[in-house]
Amino acid sequence: MRHWLIKSEPTSYPYSQLVLDRQTAWTGIRNNTARLNLLAMAPGDLCLYYHSNVGKEVVGIAEVVTPAYPEVDRWVCVDIKPVHALAMGVSLAAFKADPLLSRSELVRQSRLSVAPVTPEEYARVLALSAG
Repeated sequence: MRHWLIKSEPTSYPYSQLVLDRQTAWTGIRNNTARLNLLAMAPGDLCLYYHSNVGKEVVGIAEVVTPAYPEVDRWVCVDIKPVHALAMGVSLAAFKADPLLSRSELVRQSRLSVAPVTPEEYARVLALSAG
C-alpha cells in the first residue's frame, strides 16, 4: 500500500462532500506529474485529503477504490471514498515547521495536486492530527 496527498479547494469539493457522496471520481487533474501519480495509485492506497487555498490543511483520509482509468483525452482519474475525518486539521504551516514534513512534496512542489507521501510522513500527519 502506498500513501498520497490529494488536494481540493474546499469551496469546490470539501471532504465533507466526499463523506456525503460516499465515493467520487477524482477528476480534473491536468498536470503530467500528477497524472503519473494517478497512474501509480492502486485500490487500497490511502490519501491525505488537503483543502487548498482556503484552510490549507489536511482534513481527512480517503482510500483509492479503483485503478486509474481514462477521463478525457490522455488524462486519467481514480475513484476514492472517505475513510475518516481527522480530529484536528494539519496545516501547511505545521508542515513547514516540522523537520520531517518540511521536506514533503506538499512543501517542495506546492502546486502539485496529487503527490506521493512517504510512510513516515503519513504517520507524522496522523500523529499531529491527534493533538
